[in-house]
Amino acid sequence: MLKYAFGIAFMKIKSMFKTFTFYIAIFLFTSITHSEVYLVSNVNDFNSAQSKVLPGDTVMMKNGSWRNSSLVFSCNGTSDKPITLCGQTPGQVILCGTSNLKIAGNYLIVSGLYFKDGYSSSGDVIQFRNGSSNEANHCRLTNCAIVDFNPSDSNIDYKWVSIYGTYNRVDHCYFEGKSNLGTTLVVWLENHPNYHQIDSNYFSSRPYLGGLNGAETIRVGTSDWSLYDSYTTVEYNYFENCDGEIEIISNKSCNNVYRYNTFFECSGTLTLREGNNCTVEGNYFIGNNKSNTGGVRIIGENHKVYNNYFYGLTGNGYRSALAIVDGIPNTPLSGYAQVKNAIVAFNTFVNNKYSFNIGISQDSNQSLPPIDCTIANNIVMSNHSPIVQFGTIPENLTWKGNIMFGASLGIVQPDGINIIDPELYLAGDGIFRPQQSSPVVNSAQGYFPFITDDIDGQPRYSVKDIGCDQLSIAPVIRKMIKSSDVGVKWFNIINNVQLNSEGKVEKDFRILQNYPNPFNPETNINYQLPLDSYVTLKIYDILGREVQTLVSGLQSRGNHTVIFDGGRFASGVYFYKLTAGNYTSVKKMVLLK
Repeated sequence: MLKYAFGIAFMKIKSMFKTFTFYIAIFLFTSITHSEVYLVSNVNDFNSAQSKVLPGDTVMMKNGSWRNSSLVFSCNGTSDKPITLCGQTPGQVILCGTSNLKIAGNYLIVSGLYFKDGYSSSGDVIQFRNGSSNEANHCRLTNCAIVDFNPSDSNIDYKWVSIYGTYNRVDHCYFEGKSNLGTTLVVWLENHPNYHQIDSNYFSSRPYLGGLNGAETIRVGTSDWSLYDSYTTVEYNYFENCDGEIEIISNKSCNNVYRYNTFFECSGTLTLREGNNCTVEGNYFIGNNKSNTGGVRIIGENHKVYNNYFYGLTGNGYRSALAIVDGIPNTPLSGYAQVKNAIVAFNTFVNNKYSFNIGISQDSNQSLPPIDCTIANNIVMSNHSPIVQFGTIPENLTWKGNIMFGASLGIVQPDGINIIDPELYLAGDGIFRPQQSSPVVNSAQGYFPFITDDIDGQPRYSVKDIGCDQLSIAPVIRKMIKSSDVGVKWFNIINNVQLNSEGKVEKDFRILQNYPNPFNPETNINYQLPLDSYVTLKIYDILGREVQTLVSGLQSRGNHTVIFDGGRFASGVYFYKLTAGNYTSVKKMVLLK
């Protein structure tokens, strides 16, 4: 009987232990997976929530307009439990007026915010730091948009996104219409590498700023830090009509990678302006014969440019499809370093106005020619003469395995250039590719171990094809980035943006602030049409009297620029009015003599 009672007691204890263990497990699991969501409706709520957040928590901004809101998102998550700041509905949180955002701390994510209808009155729109001693590390800006967030004075200089710290990422964002001075996105250097990643973004409509410096779309580094390593990667982005200045991307640091991007009708170049040891790989430069469109400009040492596709580019000089620049003796960091050991290999150039421009300069101080460079296994097909231009004769230039055809070569034909039809055809994806019978097949010369695949991500074999495209039956890993592949998906829905049959975004009617403003005597007026429209663009004085008609007639869809010359008018306030279909917009400008 005692033994039976003991057994019953043991079974009860065992059952209680199992129950206790179960609840302990539930408690531990809940503690591990639990996260709080703080819904905030104003800046005070936002600041209060930050004092409570723990790793894994989310601060969610309530839908609506957040006017004149300066937000500092400063806290610390962990690698497996980041802290997130997001909109209640992506794209429905509008930061307007003089709003801006600072991201500072570790393992933070910002998502779904929309900056429009305003400008930053104090510093950059988004900074990855809050003061020099509180930078961002392992933080991410994603699924956000900044559109036309500009002051009325185009000469005011500020950036839209400034990246500090280390291991930060900007991805799947949309940036459109930056019309004032200051780079759209900047990576700032320190005395250690920063390993940032900029990918899958849509950079749109950066209007020309009249030849002023400081209107790049992306800049990685600065002159004074240009010999320091950054190890930033810029990949899978789409650049459209980024015309701010000659440098679409300005590299000013070392060991960066620019790959798998599309530059569509951009009047400028990817410029390796300062710094060394950078890679430009697998990009598409599509000019479609738009004025001043360019490819890659090389300055500095040990750069590699390979597997790129250049089509329909019209730029000359520094804006050529491939430009290699002369250096300055004892150059300051902000000058032009001599080009040494550049490798330009396995690229395809089709119907560009100026294909190769080597040893070029714009200043008499640029007296150092490129030295010890290699141009190998490229295809050039063009009817524009000459295919190759020399300014200063390069020293110890190696030509190897190139095929060039169409126009006159422009130089005495060296060993390493074969004049023969590459037998390219226009494939279904709009890219000129080699036929099976093409002489480029299995004809590459030299050993380039760093080139292991082609522009499509298909493997290169021991015997490689010339040009960016390896003829292969292997699966295509990468395709040319289109506008529909990147950016934020909610933007199209909110703004009623449509895609045409080519996958290109058809935007709403929009007119930008003129630049420069104030002006004397000329200013540029930019606007975009989502479809062919009858357009009138008129100028009015302060009394509402029409003083000039700039446009009156049918215009095709796309981006348009009109120059207003105020030379015969008195100083003062004027208005310009655009009417296109049912769309009308009026903006103010100032003529100051």
